[in-house]
Amino acid sequence: MFNLEPTEEQQLMVQTARELAKNEMDPKAHEADEAARTPEGFLAKSWELGIACPAIPEQYDGASMERSALTGALILEELGAGDLSMALGLLAPASVAYPVLDYGTEAQKDKYLRACTAAEFPKLTAALLEPDYDFDPTALRTVVTKDAKGYVLNGKKCRVPNGGLADTYLVYAREGSGEGFGAVSAFFVPKSTAGVTVSAKEKNLGLNALDSVELTFENVHLPPDARLGGDKGCDFERIMSYSRIALSALALGVARRAYEHSVDYAKERKTWGQPIATRQSVAFSVADMRMELDGARLLVWEAAWQLDKGNAATKESYLAKLITDEMVLKVTDEAVMIMGGHGFIRENPVERWLRDGRGFAVFEGLAMV
Repeated sequence: MFNLEPTEEQQLMVQTARELAKNEMDPKAHEADEAARTPEGFLAKSWELGIACPAIPEQYDGASMERSALTGALILEELGAGDLSMALGLLAPASVAYPVLDYGTEAQKDKYLRACTAAEFPKLTAALLEPDYDFDPTALRTVVTKDAKGYVLNGKKCRVPNGGLADTYLVYAREGSGEGFGAVSAFFVPKSTAGVTVSAKEKNLGLNALDSVELTFENVHLPPDARLGGDKGCDFERIMSYSRIALSALALGVARRAYEHSVDYAKERKTWGQPIATRQSVAFSVADMRMELDGARLLVWEAAWQLDKGNAATKESYLAKLITDEMVLKVTDEAVMIMGGHGFIRENPVERWLRDGRGFAVFEGLAMV
């Protein structure tokens, strides 16, 4: 069994993330949502804390912490509790750095990991999701074929975090005619490459403050060294497990914040001289929220622990994401109902948490631990 007691190092990282969420993210979340943009300077300032990608080795000027999905899950829950849009923007470069750390060639590590430890916020992000109602990461419609000079990429991606800010994308595409995890490779695509089109900022139900865009690739020619891992490629199945744990942890954060807000409100709001927390229907609702939240968290931690042990964790991470996708929607919806009519007002954060929470069921590849 995995140990439920966080290490001293984990506690320090979690505390740093919690303070960032409490002091910088949560207070600015409503204004950022209304303005549909991340607060000025937030990404650069927050990246300097080193919590978004702490496992980069010292040889690339990184913090050289142990790579741990469980530590990442603990950190991302705190960031999710701050604000989902800002969290995804902050974490976008890590969705490139971690696959490079695990599978990149030495030249790729030297280039992209050093970019993640430079003074400026890294202009890197990954692109997996596609604008199709039946999206399946094991049957991508974005395809890459070989030619005499390297590769040719065609297809579309959507909901790419920091897509307008980034100057390089790690694009996942189906290579060859097969399907399944083994048919997917990843390629580094500079924004300036001919045939790459970046849309205006997307308008979605949630994630208003996130700079998310759609990418179109039309006969984009890439050199041989653009393939992540070179001839060896990458283990896309394992990459997906890391990503699903990251998204599950962010969902825990959103749900936990909605639960905490509901408890505070239920204790303060009075009807007929009594706090509504004493009403059986409200008390039962809050108790159900807590049970859903704590149960989902254990699944996420177990899946992360399995990855840290070196196991595949494909099933565990997939189940954890399925459960947290449902849980975050239930908890945020209950939070809106506990507020009554006030929960329908935009100034009340529960409606933002519900909008953001609803998206997890269609999120894939937006974050990485």
